[in-house]
Formats: sequence, structure tokens, C-alpha cells
Amino acid sequence: MSLQYLKDAVANGDREKLIRYVRLHLGDGNEQQGRAEIDKAWIEALKLLLDVPPTDREFIVETLATKDPATLAHLFFNLHFYFVRHSGEWIHDGTL
Repeated sequence: MSLQYLKDAVANGDREKLIRYVRLHLGDGNEQQGRAEIDKAWIEALKLLLDVPPTDREFIVETLATKDPATLAHLFFNLHFYFVRHSGEWIHDGTL
């Protein structure tokens, strides 16, 4: 899938094409594996919150309020890969 394909999907509001790209990309060409990779990140993040640990909420609120959307998007993907790595089921080579 080309960059133009993705830009066209955004312009047309075609969310299915975008999520399919993400699933294929995260699953190394396997959409079902990509879905599992997304689920792993959510599960790992949730497990950390079950005990309601103290967190630096000020950092989170400040980051969301002061950083541009592109930076937040990079943060989102880095956090996703962080949690997938910590799931113990990392299928990627560790590079973005």
C-alpha cells in the first residue's frame, strides 16, 4: 500500500482501509496477527492499571495539552511497541 493510497483513504474517510493497513503492518502482512498485536498492547497497558498505581498524571495532561498531534502520534506508536515488547510475544525486529 502506497502513501498515496493511505492519503486517499484519509481524504475519503475510509477508516477500513486505514485500519487494515495498520493491522497488516503490525502483523507483518498478516491481518489477524496485526489484530493480535494491537490487542497485546492494550492488554499490557490494562494489566499495569489494575492495581491503580500512582502515576504522573500531570505529565500526561501537560503532554497532551502542549505537544502537537504529530508528536503525539509518534508517542502513541512508540507506546504501542513498548507494550507489545513487554507482552513477551514480540514478532517484530524492534525497529519502527
